[in-house]
Amino acid sequence: MFFELIGTIVAGAVAALLVWALNRTLKGRLPKWLIPASAGAAMLVATISSEYSWYDRTVATMPEGMIVAQTIEERAFYRPWTYTAPFVSRYVAVDQLSTRTHPNQPDQRLVDLVFYGRWTRTAKVPMLFDCAENRRADVVDGIEFADGGSVVNAQWFALEPSDPLLTAACAVS
Repeated sequence: MFFELIGTIVAGAVAALLVWALNRTLKGRLPKWLIPASAGAAMLVATISSEYSWYDRTVATMPEGMIVAQTIEERAFYRPWTYTAPFVSRYVAVDQLSTRTHPNQPDQRLVDLVFYGRWTRTAKVPMLFDCAENRRADVVDGIEFADGGSVVNAQWFALEPSDPLLTAACAVS
């Protein structure tokens, strides 16, 4: 976040300096308001560019085995351009390398979901998926695993077979 702020300030300063140099070359023929206006426009463009490139930059740095399962796009009234082209503000990735199964329960998978957000900390949450029954359970206090691999005290939530998290978690063989 700090480097984005510095980059935005530098973009504004460079634009202002370029317009100032152009104005000096033209012997002051440009309006005086053009220097701060160009600085502001450059800072706005730099900020918008950073917002739209965040998702691609973050996905490119994810470790091997991480699969993006779901993205959340954002629109905001104070960003009117987002109604034309919304940007990804957060997403959920499935850590397929963390998949754990029990030989007696081959359709159940315990995987780590990683929640990424534009201005938030990354959170890793373990989640239990039952691929045969199309359901999931949060791994919270009180949940237990019996010797046979069955889950005790889990609150299961039904999912659609096309749910992106279920699809990504169950894709691991």
